[in-house]
Amino acid sequence: MMTGMNTENCDPAELAALREICASRPGAAPPAGWEAVHSFEAEHGIVLPEPYRTFVAEVCDGLRAGPPYYGLLPLAETPLDWGADRPERVLSATFPLTAAWLWEAEEDEEALSNEEFEARVAPVFDHGSLLLGTDGCGMYWHLVVTGPQRGHVWQIAGEGAMPFGTQSPDPVMPGVPGFTGWVSHWAQGRSWFADA
Repeated sequence: MMTGMNTENCDPAELAALREICASRPGAAPPAGWEAVHSFEAEHGIVLPEPYRTFVAEVCDGLRAGPPYYGLLPLAETPLDWGADRPERVLSATFPLTAAWLWEAEEDEEALSNEEFEARVAPVFDHGSLLLGTDGCGMYWHLVVTGPQRGHVWQIAGEGAMPFGTQSPDPVMPGVPGFTGWVSHWAQGRSWFADA
């Protein structure tokens, strides 16, 4: 588990950096306001991690120009390609991962029935995270709102799930962890992946 992020109090410097990035981009939606944020939190039984919480309330609630490729979603929205047949999202349930999981590479994947496999993978997509947006082709960005990874941004796709901002010796997605690090990485035009 990565440490050092303050998900309880909004750092004014982080908020200023996010404000500056969004001010220079087209398609920034107006902020949702604190009433909308508090209502969303009450409805889902969570408290959003900072600085995302203050960002949505005071800076902007969605950004058509990104990140990710198809834009930063407004609070409470899902991408158009998310699918109506998906299970109900449970934001208050603990996000189940603390390390990358590439289920496509697991040997026992083929031994499991579709139902068994979906039961293992579905919580990764639907528990304890808020959808930030999509890069298309089934690659979704999630902000974890519960559990040990609270405040971290993860990319979750059909092949597996991995955190952005990994500080391991050989990181797949290097960068500064957390929402501000993720937005800043994108604004600098950097690739998400180390080998790209």
